[in-house]
Amino acid sequence: MFVYLNALFVGLLILSNIISVKLFSIGEFILPAAAIVYVVTYLITDVIGEVYGKEAAMKTVRAGFFTQVVALVFVFIAIHLPAASAFGMQAEFEAILGGSFRVMIASLLGYVVSQHIDVSIFHRLKKQHGEKKLWLRNNLSTISSQLLDTIIFIVVAFVGTVPFNVLIGMILTQYVFKFIVAIADTPIAYLLVRLAKKEQAKQEPAPEMKVS
Repeated sequence: MFVYLNALFVGLLILSNIISVKLFSIGEFILPAAAIVYVVTYLITDVIGEVYGKEAAMKTVRAGFFTQVVALVFVFIAIHLPAASAFGMQAEFEAILGGSFRVMIASLLGYVVSQHIDVSIFHRLKKQHGEKKLWLRNNLSTISSQLLDTIIFIVVAFVGTVPFNVLIGMILTQYVFKFIVAIADTPIAYLLVRLAKKEQAKQEPAPEMKVS
């Protein structure tokens, strides 16, 4: 399950960078499309940290950073490849992925700060409470780190492209959304931790029988 959690983590990171270019509204609230995806990555690192340990969670974070950098390089190359005459959407391609390039930079900055803080807070609380109170470390680590991530991401990705009042509104709205999701995904965290521990127990070698 560790491999699947890591694959999901990295896949959601890249997907969130691409779809963040789009803004959507719910009533008066404006959110980047990545809000529905990126928040799940914190749940995944919490599950990995709970089952496989802090170092495994940090390796996942580092792998995610490396993958995003690689994706950033290939997006840049793809934008600047000479367009074929049959391809009539170069401007649209640049508009979407060019915006995605800036979003990826913003995401990397927010990612580096917030994910490390998330893992640090999570394991500090785990050291204090042991196996108990998963709900506390899952929620507290996520809502703390997501506040920093939201501020860094929104400012870097959208400053100068939207009015200041909209920028502030996006920060507040996205954080409230992430806060709600962080609370709501607590049962999922317990479920994933249970499944991962069950699989881990199956993979552990049975104790050797001594022959007298």
